Amino acid sequence: MDWYPLINSLRIAAISCVMVFFAGIFAAYYVARLPRAIKGILDVFLTLPMVLPPTVCGYFLLLIFGLKRPLGMLLSQWGIQFAMTWYGGILTSAVVAFPLMYRTARGAFESFDVTLAYAGQTLGLSNTYIFWNIRMPACRQGILAGTVLAFARALGEYGATSMLIGYIPGKTATISTTVYQLWRTNDEAGALFWVLVNMAISTVVLLIVNMLECRNGKAGAS
Repeated sequence: MDWYPLINSLRIAAISCVMVFFAGIFAAYYVARLPRAIKGILDVFLTLPMVLPPTVCGYFLLLIFGLKRPLGMLLSQWGIQFAMTWYGGILTSAVVAFPLMYRTARGAFESFDVTLAYAGQTLGLSNTYIFWNIRMPACRQGILAGTVLAFARALGEYGATSMLIGYIPGKTATISTTVYQLWRTNDEAGALFWVLVNMAISTVVLLIVNMLECRNGKAGAS
């Protein structure tokens, strides 16, 4: 049994999830503090990958990072190639998962009681300390939800991934692309196996999140 699609999917999802976690929190925190007009413009730009078809996102990434494009050729001279490489999947997964992290984190930050931050400032606490020790714990439910959604979206990504990195067994294959290739070659049993694997991983992730939410709820009640 070739377990490469599982290993590749998990590492792509994990790395891209870490990337969008910090990028989404950073963008959400600063965008939430901007004037309404500027916030609306940035919202459209930052959440566009969420409403565009994944294949369209992949097409735009090919236009930018394709081997025959200026940026793609420049990066290839430095040994960096996103097209037809497994780490190109990190790029595509991060692009499509980022809006989920950004929107949920921004909603959490906007619902934060700013008087808690003001109280910390009157005590002489730094903005960095207030952010990580007051704001983030208060917004942990939204941050946790965004992280899980981003991971699940990255794990199940197919459209943009197939456009940029394709399907190369043992090199770029992911669970989603493997399901399609097996189905296309009439290997329905193999396709069903990987579908069940994906469902099992997603179920475990959701169960862990529910357990954390229940634990946080009990801690808050006590």
